[in-house]
Amino acid sequence: MPEQQQRSTPSRLDTPRDLRRRSFLSRRPSYDADTFGVFAEQFARFMGTARFLIYMTAFVIVWVLWNTLAPADWRYDPYAFIFLTLMLSLQASYAAPLILLAQNRQEQRDKVIAEQDRQANARAHADMEFLAREVASLRMSVGEMATRDFLRSELRALLQELDERAEAGALERADEHADRRQARETRPTPATDAGPDSPAT
Repeated sequence: MPEQQQRSTPSRLDTPRDLRRRSFLSRRPSYDADTFGVFAEQFARFMGTARFLIYMTAFVIVWVLWNTLAPADWRYDPYAFIFLTLMLSLQASYAAPLILLAQNRQEQRDKVIAEQDRQANARAHADMEFLAREVASLRMSVGEMATRDFLRSELRALLQELDERAEAGALERADEHADRRQARETRPTPATDAGPDSPAT
């Protein structure tokens, strides 16, 4: 009974349908997109070369000359060259989508390359900003520290001051020695000879 009720009730939108087996005609053809894309790029690249133009021109000239100058029994596409026109139309109808596919793949590659370049530029910009901050901090720290020229000038000033002090000390010692020598020379000597009024012994 419950099975019969479920079969009799209409299908609701909130309940999923049973997956039906797809027939052979309803299936989509499967193919490798990368392989087909590579083939389209190779075909478009070959069509854009001078070799393809030369081959195509030679083929058309030979076709026209054969169907114009050959005996009537050997001509398989007489004037108006309908079969040649049909082949060229088919070639153009297949070449256009292949060329568009190759252009789409190239556009996708260009987008990827542009995104990679943008990321590389962003990283380089960030690195440059970091280096600029580091250089600025180094300049500030070097400005607060004593440089080599400053140390040399300070040492020279100290040496000059020491030389001046040494010269002043030497002059003072020389002056003191001269004063002592002059004082010794001007000191009075004691009397050694006795006068007439001295008592007799």
